[in-house]
Amino acid sequence: MSAAFSMVDSFGRRIDYVRLSVTDRCNLRCTYCMAEEMEFLPRRDLLTLEEISQLAAHLVARGVKRIRLTGGEPLVRKGFTDLARMLGRLLDSGLKELTLTTNGTRLPAMAQELRAAGIARANVSLDTLDPDAFARITRGGDVAKVVAGIDAALAAGMAVKVNMVTLRGVNDGEIVTMARWCGARGCDLSLIETMPLGHVEGERSDTYLPLSEARELLERELTLTPSFHRTGGPSRYVDVAETGRKIGFITPLSDNFCAGCNRIRIAATGTVYGCLGHDQKVELRDIMRSSGAGALDDALDLLLLGKPQRHQFDIARPEPATHRHMSVTGG
Repeated sequence: MSAAFSMVDSFGRRIDYVRLSVTDRCNLRCTYCMAEEMEFLPRRDLLTLEEISQLAAHLVARGVKRIRLTGGEPLVRKGFTDLARMLGRLLDSGLKELTLTTNGTRLPAMAQELRAAGIARANVSLDTLDPDAFARITRGGDVAKVVAGIDAALAAGMAVKVNMVTLRGVNDGEIVTMARWCGARGCDLSLIETMPLGHVEGERSDTYLPLSEARELLERELTLTPSFHRTGGPSRYVDVAETGRKIGFITPLSDNFCAGCNRIRIAATGTVYGCLGHDQKVELRDIMRSSGAGALDDALDLLLLGKPQRHQFDIARPEPATHRHMSVTGG
């Protein structure tokens, strides 16, 4: 299949959204995401910025409309603003949206450049507003830096959505508070069920909170009405009368959204996954370095052919240690 054909899997789903990791590194160590002591990949194993740009251009030529840059923490990748400018040029040739998922700590210094490059929307991970709780969840992070990053992004003209992973016994008492805080700042909020990805210490099922319970907590104090708003990601939104903003619910376990899946995920190594709930993958890095566009198309077609109908997550059995530390937060 040539690049002129769009990306459609064997179930007829049009794949027009790519979550593209640019690094496996992060400057925080969130307890549900990473182990405290990590071994990161050597630089030579990662796609170069130029290779990422070439791959993105190829995907856009095949019909991809949305690219979300993720990590790890993407803003720790050296030259990230240069990459954002390279990808921003694709907005003139078929790409409809270039977005970012970040922990926000480096946004104060980078937000203006990123907005100028074409990043119009940022999802910022923020699970709690309590400084002590934030330090515990992130193993030493400073919540004030994240808040400053959100403010910097808003000041630069970006739309900001806060991503909050809901954790029973950890931050479930702050869900309403976070909704009101986001509303006051002019941000939407996405609530996310924790997913069994990556190697972490502890039993993830102990803190798993289905979002049906989170919604019940919200409805005790706020007026929620269904919204038809969509961003291309997995969130299902409600409008909040009291704040004038939206809350999204990302429910990979309690109410999966696989039937409408329109995305693939690409690791910083060039490994592309049809689904994070399966080991089905194709390696693109060596193909890009040794073969032409035809071989790249063949590999992508193979991935689409094998993309599973749905994930097979099991919260009780986290996967073993891997370098697959891509952001799982929603669009």
